[in-house]
Amino acid sequence: MAIVKHKEQRVGIFIDAQNLYHSGKNLYHSKVNFGAIVKEALDGRKLVRAVAYVIKTESGEESAFFDALTKMGIETKIKDLQIFSSGAKKADWDVGMAIDAVKLSPKLDAVILVTGDGDFVPLVEYLQMHEGCQVEVSSFGKSTSAKLIEAADHFSDLDIDPNKYLLRVGSMLGRRGGREGGREDSREAKNVGRTEKVVRVEKAD
Repeated sequence: MAIVKHKEQRVGIFIDAQNLYHSGKNLYHSKVNFGAIVKEALDGRKLVRAVAYVIKTESGEESAFFDALTKMGIETKIKDLQIFSSGAKKADWDVGMAIDAVKLSPKLDAVILVTGDGDFVPLVEYLQMHEGCQVEVSSFGKSTSAKLIEAADHFSDLDIDPNKYLLRVGSMLGRRGGREGGREDSREAKNVGRTEKVVRVEKAD
């Protein structure tokens, strides 16, 4: 579907980091370059807010990844991994991400959801019908809900040119432990921040 894009269009980008992380890992055995995804999705428009919703584990090995997101101009909202007495684990930001998108929508012309999760279909429909927002979805098509693609005003399939959105070298989450792994992650985070710096985030009032 053809959509309208112009440089004064106010854009909010909401990133389901866990969803994209697992898609990149399962489909391509690679880390995702979130900076490249945001830059491509924004397409020269006016960024109001870019927020990544992330999960922190007990080991804290994700710290370099979180730092890299911040250096790219992406805010992070962090939630601890919940581990229940039964051993079951829960880690999702669906409700929080949806609420933030609805709260910010009056200040936006376009909402970009970086996720392939079909649970966000009601959010897409609400933003379109009640807030008048143009809703775009950016994700890997092979792991994206068909209903989400159908509901969105525009779908950007990262599978078309996956190398643009993947980090093939090293590991932002630390393949090696200890000091050496930490140094490697820091170098990669620095390089990602340098080469894929998106735009200055303008905070909403």
